[in-house]
Amino acid sequence: MPAVAGYFYDWLAHDTWDDYWKQWSIRTRYGRVQVPALNLDGWYDVFLDGAIENFVRMRKEGGSDVAKAAQRLVIGPYIHLPWQRKVGEVDFGPEAVDPFDAMQVEWFDYWLKGKDNGVTSAPPVRVFVMGANRWRDAADWPIPGTRFTTYYLHSLGEANSRFGNGDLDTTAPVGEEPPDRYRYDPADPVPSRGGHSCCTADVAPVGPFDQAEIEQRADVLVYSTPVLETPVEVTGPISLTLYAASSAVDTDWTGKLVDVYPDGRAINLNNGIIRARYRESLEHTSPITPGQIYKYVINIWPTSNVFLAGHRIRLEISSSNFPHYDRNPNTGHPFGVDAVMQPADQAVYHDAAHASFVTLPIIPEPMRPLAQQ
Repeated sequence: MPAVAGYFYDWLAHDTWDDYWKQWSIRTRYGRVQVPALNLDGWYDVFLDGAIENFVRMRKEGGSDVAKAAQRLVIGPYIHLPWQRKVGEVDFGPEAVDPFDAMQVEWFDYWLKGKDNGVTSAPPVRVFVMGANRWRDAADWPIPGTRFTTYYLHSLGEANSRFGNGDLDTTAPVGEEPPDRYRYDPADPVPSRGGHSCCTADVAPVGPFDQAEIEQRADVLVYSTPVLETPVEVTGPISLTLYAASSAVDTDWTGKLVDVYPDGRAINLNNGIIRARYRESLEHTSPITPGQIYKYVINIWPTSNVFLAGHRIRLEISSSNFPHYDRNPNTGHPFGVDAVMQPADQAVYHDAAHASFVTLPIIPEPMRPLAQQ
């Protein structure tokens, strides 16, 4: 059996955002960055959220005028590597052919060799809009003019699986709606099928994949809009506000944004998770009281996608996405000290007093595919 790296045990011992982690973090050091940076990433890359945070904060907090002014963010439809037009089960077309190599050469030709090649005249932000399969340029991130729109969860208490009665729309609940319930068993977690590169392909696939089989599980709640009559572009950060209760003293809540095609394919865009003990802060842990309703705010990582006419916007909610995220054993024990697991009975609320919702960054004028121009 191969040896385990010694620092792995340090990680287990430091399960909060304490001085051990802060000593390595750039979050307190953006003011020391004094050089331009070309921030390249992919919508399905494990480093996506960090790349965007670096861009935004170096523009605001960089240690020199050139560091603030000469930040560029470019995000394609890629996993961490390789950068190619077909990712997972989706071919994003000729516009997605790798532009990053040429961008890096141009960047360094200007900043290191002084070649006047127009690098500084490029827009600060360039993102690939999936669905339309085209690039969008912008002056900042989030994109100026974005309309952050609230989509509320609804059901008759049976949103379990894609065969349930979960709905998603912009109308807030006005009365009593029964909560949706499921059992999360860490011995049988929801399997990962795609997402932002957690693993190697032989462990779990990464990128965009059809979630239809995943959505047959009773421990996956599914909320969908009606079929769209006109395109809707979602480009930017996504937040899921969830009111939920558990029979456990600690558990996880997951969210996943999905594009549902007319033929029934359900392609994942991005996902997020929150561990209940960290609901208030990453700097300390706090158990939950079984049966009590808590408010959770889940960061679903950013994306850029046009939901075309005939498609539907879908949100999946569960308590596991394994091995993309480590499963929560629901015991509340310190991590790594035992292998004990126990099931948890979960409830997601969406009544007038506990309106659960996802906030989507809507672009008023959606990008259209080239064939529609």
